[in-house]
Amino acid sequence: MLSDIKRKSLPEIAKAVGLHDAQPLQNFLTNSPWSVVALRDKRLELTLLMLEGRSFKLVIDETGDKKKGKHTDYVARQYIGNLGKVDNGIVSVNAYGVLGDLTFPLIFLIYKPRKRLEVGGVYKTKPQLAVEIIESLLKIGFNFDLVLADSLYGESPTFIAVLSKYKKHYLLAIRSNHREFSLPDQEAKYGVWQEFERTFSDGKSEKRYIQQINESESRLVTYWRITTDPNNLPKNQTWYVKTDLKSDMAAKLGNLYGFRNWVEYAFKQGKNELGWADFRLTNYQQIEKWWELVMSAYFLVSLQAQARNKSESESNNETISSPISIEPADFSKHKWWDFNLGWKSTLNNLRLIIQPYIFWNLIKPWLAVFVNTNFQLGFQKLIKIMNQFQGYITVDSG
Repeated sequence: MLSDIKRKSLPEIAKAVGLHDAQPLQNFLTNSPWSVVALRDKRLELTLLMLEGRSFKLVIDETGDKKKGKHTDYVARQYIGNLGKVDNGIVSVNAYGVLGDLTFPLIFLIYKPRKRLEVGGVYKTKPQLAVEIIESLLKIGFNFDLVLADSLYGESPTFIAVLSKYKKHYLLAIRSNHREFSLPDQEAKYGVWQEFERTFSDGKSEKRYIQQINESESRLVTYWRITTDPNNLPKNQTWYVKTDLKSDMAAKLGNLYGFRNWVEYAFKQGKNELGWADFRLTNYQQIEKWWELVMSAYFLVSLQAQARNKSESESNNETISSPISIEPADFSKHKWWDFNLGWKSTLNNLRLIIQPYIFWNLIKPWLAVFVNTNFQLGFQKLIKIMNQFQGYITVDSG
């Protein structure tokens, strides 16, 4: 899944790992008794260790993918977010954490349309699934200080009630015709536009404008709109939000809401780079295993990226007596090594490490036809060197 093959189908993965056909991988997903729950629990346990008690921002959103036919569990005609329309597909509600400029996966739950429920199944809305996710994360011991989600959740009284119950701050999208703005006995009142710099993950920034709606210092919940153009309010560049954060932090709210886009980044990487939607399975228990493997691969990269960020932070700390090298010696001399920090850069470097093994598996069948002992020995030596890669582990200066 970490390799750069374009489509993570089982036949393509089989070639990359040196298998003659994909049946063993198919058996791994269909017949092997390993527990998806046990793997998820271990991943979340390691995530807690990575966080070291630090709080993070929790982003919740649903993601969907188009699927043909009617035989795959929970596939139905429904709204597919990345398509922006109703189509035949499968949808899940996912939670990701954001810590600084790092994203990491947490929990996903499948959305089961009413018409595809099994006998005796209980229908749950997407906000109800999101509530289950939040309560599971709290039970495990995760510490998040802000919840971000789109209007499906921002318009859900049940979802907001649970956040209030657990005293979790929220910044949620709402519809432009939200009830608060259209009460029959009052007209929405808009405050003064305030300009702020919207800072993006790559360090670039753009001007944005934020305005409070129905201003009141006594309100526990405040309403805002954010836009790129306060004069024309372009539909696809104007957002309405509600929050229980203090009303005197307008500019900060604008940037905090921008973190919601990180879940889109995470979905993009999970799908484009790791193969979230590339499964050819019909049974959900098997699909769930596939998705958990993708989540685990994503977390593997996140864990390495966090180690790099942490090393950078520690190396700039004056209390450290000697500098700490972020990049593993020798390995980072590769001409395509990416010294930038971040998830995508870390994935690039991990792919460089596994390249010799993958190329060997592609070339090996030819060596059975045209024997070249020296070439074979050289490749095996290179792979042995790659296997000594320890990852981005900081060196104890003591």
